[in-house]
Amino acid sequence: MISVNQALSQILDLVKPLDIELVELDQAGDRILASKIYANRDQPPFKSSAMDGYAINAKDLQPGAELKVIGQSVAGLGFDGKVSIGTAVRIFTGAPVPKGSDHILIQEDCIKSNDKIIINKVFDKNNFIRPKGGDFKVGDCIDAPLRLNASLISLLAAMNIAEVPVFRKPIIALIATGDELVNVGEVPEKDQIISSNNYGLKTLIETSGGIARLLPIARDTSQELKTVLNLCNNVDLIVTLGGASVGDYDLVHSTAIDMGMETSFYKVAMRPGKPLMAGKIGKIPIFGLPGNPVSALVCGMVFLKPAINVMLGKGKAPLVTQNAILQNDLPQNGPREHYMRAKMRFVNGTQTVEPFGQQDSSLLTILSKANALLVRPANDKAKQKGSSVKVIPLK
Repeated sequence: MISVNQALSQILDLVKPLDIELVELDQAGDRILASKIYANRDQPPFKSSAMDGYAINAKDLQPGAELKVIGQSVAGLGFDGKVSIGTAVRIFTGAPVPKGSDHILIQEDCIKSNDKIIINKVFDKNNFIRPKGGDFKVGDCIDAPLRLNASLISLLAAMNIAEVPVFRKPIIALIATGDELVNVGEVPEKDQIISSNNYGLKTLIETSGGIARLLPIARDTSQELKTVLNLCNNVDLIVTLGGASVGDYDLVHSTAIDMGMETSFYKVAMRPGKPLMAGKIGKIPIFGLPGNPVSALVCGMVFLKPAINVMLGKGKAPLVTQNAILQNDLPQNGPREHYMRAKMRFVNGTQTVEPFGQQDSSLLTILSKANALLVRPANDKAKQKGSSVKVIPLK
C-alpha cells in the first residue's frame, strides 16, 4: 500500500489539462479561462457623470452664480452642443459629459428656477466626472488560467467579449460493477441492492465541472467488464466502482491488465478506501474506486475532484484543508490515514468539528449529514477535546 499523498501525486500525473474550446459568454460561468483576454474598448468609452445634476464649467462654480440650462444629457443620448461660461446642461448618472464641461454640480447644490439654476452658498467641490477608460482601457489584460465567476463574466461582457477560450470539460465514464446491483427504479431481487455510487459520483463530477457518462452495470465476469470498458470511446477518464465477489478489485484489476492497463498503484493506506487503483489503458486514465458507498464518494472527493481540477486547467493541488477545534476526545489512529465524516460549525466565532460516532463505510446517512471530513494522519496520537485538527469542508 502507498500513502494518500503518493496516490494523489500519481493520479494527478495521469491527467493533464484538456483542449481549449471557444464558448459563448453566457455559457462560460464557472469555466476556466484558458488564455489571456485583452480589452478592445475603453470603459467608460467617454467621460461620464457620476451623479445626477448639471454639467457646468468650473469657472462658474461660485455661490449665488446663475446659469442658463441649455439642454440635457442622459444615458444613451448625450448633449451635442457645448457648455460655455454661464450655461449648464442637465445630466444624469452615467451620461456623457458634454464638451466645455469639467464639473458636475450635483442637483442638491443648486436651486432650479424655470430654465435657470442658482448655485447654493455651500456646495461640493468634487467634480463627479468619471474619466474615459477609468475602469479599463483598450489592451488591458485578464490573465489566465482563471475561474470565470460572476464578476469576471460581467467584466468580459463590458469589454464586449462574446466568446471566451476555456478548457474543455472532461468526459468521465462511470462503470458500476457487481451481480448484486440494479439501477435506480428497477426492482431488486432479494439478494440485490440499488446501485448508488454511480449516481452520487455523477453529481460530484458534474458539480466539479466535468461531464459524467453512466455506463451499463458490468456483471461479475471478465468478458462483460471488457464489453463495458470497450464502450468507453471518446472519454477522458474511466472510473470503475467496486470489484467482484471474489475480492475487491480482483476482477477489475486483472481485466484491465488483460486490456493493456499500465498500473500506477493498487491499494492505498486510507480509511475508507483501501481498495483503490489507478493506471492507464492506452491513453485513457482509469481509476478504480471501492464498492462501499461511502468509500467511493470519499475517494471521489479526495482523488477524483483534484484530477478533474487538473483537466480543467486549475493546476495540481489536493483539496484545501482548514483548521478546526475538536469537540470530543479521539483515540490513537491506526496505520491508515482516516477521513472521518464530521459536522463542522462555528461556536462563539471559532470553527469547531465533531466526528460522528459511527464511521462504517456503508453508512450513506452519516455521510449525507456530514459537512466536513476530519483528516487524521496515519498513526496519529490520541487527540483531546480542544485540539486543533485538519478538516476538508464538503460543499
